[in-house]
Amino acid sequence: MKNFKIFYLLIALSTIISCTDDLNVVSEDPRTTTPEALFSSFAGYKQALAGVYGNLSLTGTGDAGSSFLQGIDAGTSQFGRTLWYLQNLTADEVVWTYENDEGVAELQRNTWTANNPVILGFFSRTMAEVAFANDFLRQSTPELLASRGITNANEVAEINVFRGEVRVLRALAYYYMMDVFGKAPFITESNPIGFKGPEYNREQLFNFIESELTEVLPTLKDANTNEYGRLDKAVAQMILAKVYLNAEVYIGTAKYTECMTQCQSVMAGGYTLNTNYLNNFKADNHTSNEMIFTLQADGVRTQNYGATTVIINGQVGSFEGNGSEFGVGGWGGALRLRKQLVQKFDGGSFSNDVRNTITDNNGSRPIDIAVLTNAGQGHILHKFSNKTSAGVAGPNSTFVDTDFPLFRLADVYLMYAEAQMRKDGATNGSNVKNANTTSIGYINDLRVRANNGSTSANVGAGDVDLQFIIDERARELHWEGHRRQDLIRFGQFTGGNYNWAWKGNIQNGTSISDNLKVFPIPSNSIVANPNLTQNQGY
Repeated sequence: MKNFKIFYLLIALSTIISCTDDLNVVSEDPRTTTPEALFSSFAGYKQALAGVYGNLSLTGTGDAGSSFLQGIDAGTSQFGRTLWYLQNLTADEVVWTYENDEGVAELQRNTWTANNPVILGFFSRTMAEVAFANDFLRQSTPELLASRGITNANEVAEINVFRGEVRVLRALAYYYMMDVFGKAPFITESNPIGFKGPEYNREQLFNFIESELTEVLPTLKDANTNEYGRLDKAVAQMILAKVYLNAEVYIGTAKYTECMTQCQSVMAGGYTLNTNYLNNFKADNHTSNEMIFTLQADGVRTQNYGATTVIINGQVGSFEGNGSEFGVGGWGGALRLRKQLVQKFDGGSFSNDVRNTITDNNGSRPIDIAVLTNAGQGHILHKFSNKTSAGVAGPNSTFVDTDFPLFRLADVYLMYAEAQMRKDGATNGSNVKNANTTSIGYINDLRVRANNGSTSANVGAGDVDLQFIIDERARELHWEGHRRQDLIRFGQFTGGNYNWAWKGNIQNGTSISDNLKVFPIPSNSIVANPNLTQNQGY
């Protein structure tokens, strides 16, 4: 049961001044009240906590088209959607048909600039998360709790748990800023509202995230014990594992042993693989014990144009008319596959792989996409659905009930295997096959699940090198917001060693420059905060 549904963004939005002027957070809700009224009771603090979480799912307090980020469209600033665009649309998995939509053409052709509205939307939404987190922390100090008459020991202890969760959410935001932009304006609750933070580089952000999560871990609820929708220790450990896995990219120092340690901690937390792979992507995926942290969706009560609404409606083919398969009306072939993802499933070992939901409509869809705006070209995917595992469609045919799996256990298995191999000497571009017995076991757990319990597709140590790992990550995690980061870590995003359809705005792909490993700081953000500098090459 989704018992921490995000019905509520911070009521006191009008009191929050964003960390950069381009955010211009404004209240759209007539119920807006003062911080004193909101934070006068324990219930108010839980409402405010829901607001910090809510910024990751919603764009405003009105309908699906509302946004409290003044001057920024809801469709180009929803956190999950913009994250998905930046991590998947820019890489080798998927294309978007309707290139008149703001910012899309430049992303999928790798020709973006500092004026791209999707990049601005992600920057603004993510820094709004920092602003909301900081405000909650300012309002929940022991001194303020006491002055407001909140002295019940159990309530004070629970608010302290809230504070820990909010610190993780802030660290999550800075993790994505570090990954996507390589820098960020740095603001904490110690700074006054309206403070224009100094620019932190990747090393500074890395150090903050690491120390913050390490410090806050003991205050969090044990893994798998919090109410659904709220984070626990496993989420903090997952962020740390991600930071350590990518540490060579971020700070030039390997942290693979540390990554393995965090992965082991997550795996010890009680999460388990769902026996049915596709049930992780259905309207009742909140019941899957594989989910570590999701971006919540509800087709009636929290309507928004988020990642899963876009993905599921976009899956519907242009001439297949198969929206009823997914419980939605569909958007006429908005999303299609680049052939490189399709080819990851080539070969007999994938003939019964349930992760392969790709179809060419009985040969009527060419694998090559000669024209990006031609919805009839390119194979289509059937992975996500607005139907439950029992086949019941969500109540709304546009806005879906399916939560977006930001972190799930299968990713941890593959992260551990990759970290172990790299720690033991495997390098990008080599054919070193040094996966140990534990890593092979994790890989085969996923393959057995993918083959309905059969061991026919299992692999041995002699089959697994790093290229196998990144290909297996594509097979297991495609369309889940990881691909750009993975390709960068494996040295396959920029340059010309690995090209994909329409990479660099060429049909068969071409080399792109290294500066594209990070996105530009939005021009509006630099104007608003003179402490920010533009990334090299933009």
